[in-house]
Amino acid sequence: MITGKQNSVWSKPFIRFFLNPSNIILLLTAYCLVPGISYAVEIQSRAAVVMDATTKQVLYAKNPELKLKPASTTKLMTALISVERSKLNDIVTISRKAVNVAPTKMGFKIGDKVTIEELLYAALMKSANDAAVALAEAVAGSEKNFVKLMNQRARALGLKDTKFVNPHGLPGRGQYITAYDLATIMGHAIKNPVIREILGTRVRKVSTEKGRSMFIKSTNKLLWFDEEVLGGKTGYTRLALHCFTGVSDREEESIIIALLGTPKRGLLWKEAETLLDFGYKVKDNLEEPVVFLTRSSLYREQIKKASYTKKIKARTPVKEKQKKERKKPIYR
Repeated sequence: MITGKQNSVWSKPFIRFFLNPSNIILLLTAYCLVPGISYAVEIQSRAAVVMDATTKQVLYAKNPELKLKPASTTKLMTALISVERSKLNDIVTISRKAVNVAPTKMGFKIGDKVTIEELLYAALMKSANDAAVALAEAVAGSEKNFVKLMNQRARALGLKDTKFVNPHGLPGRGQYITAYDLATIMGHAIKNPVIREILGTRVRKVSTEKGRSMFIKSTNKLLWFDEEVLGGKTGYTRLALHCFTGVSDREEESIIIALLGTPKRGLLWKEAETLLDFGYKVKDNLEEPVVFLTRSSLYREQIKKASYTKKIKARTPVKEKQKKERKKPIYR
């Protein structure tokens, strides 16, 4: 029996399948101590989910319904709607608003004419904010109208813990997503052959109709050192920290991962690989699925990190200290 303050996360419909006593180890790290349990994986990301792409079974979760900033993982929904509501060869004229958006950008000029396809590559590979704005304006006439489409699509997918306020993920009041919802969006996006191809591309040339070309490289570093990774989308802002969602395929079994609020970019890739490895071990019956929660609030994510060892009987949570970044903000 679990005692102490109950977390509202357990009232959500999707969490029910976590509680199958035959295959779940439930760790409430902020609320209770369970002696004698071996903890399989430790990560510093604020929230994470590992999901079977076919069955949607959750293989690992840390704070799966914690609402956090999405950063540029937002562009996954932007791309999904753009592909569904336009043609790849449609020509888009770059507006002043698109040009003036904050970095990261492709560097399009006002009046440049670019196809939807080129904009999709720019938005998903380079995480270009000007491309995201151009897509929104082309599909819905304005960013405001496009955001309505984004939130409608989220509701249609059953995502009750996601809210978009812009098409690129730059800081905006009231926007949030959960690791579970992000993994769900990736699961739908990767089914689209256009998005799947783009997310799996390492380098490419993006060109305007007048022939001005710019070479871009995917921000997804896993594409260079993990051949099983089909694709993914990164994100970063100072508030969101580093984020990633990706898909891996091994022997016809696909796994989706989503990480939010990772302190450093190098750690993001390390934890992504750790979670993928853990997910496949669960699929091979070498590990049990794991779910655990930490105390946090909607916008003041004061995650308490516990250091785990096998057969541990007591532990003291240590507050995570976030270092202030002094560099000029570049959002990816």
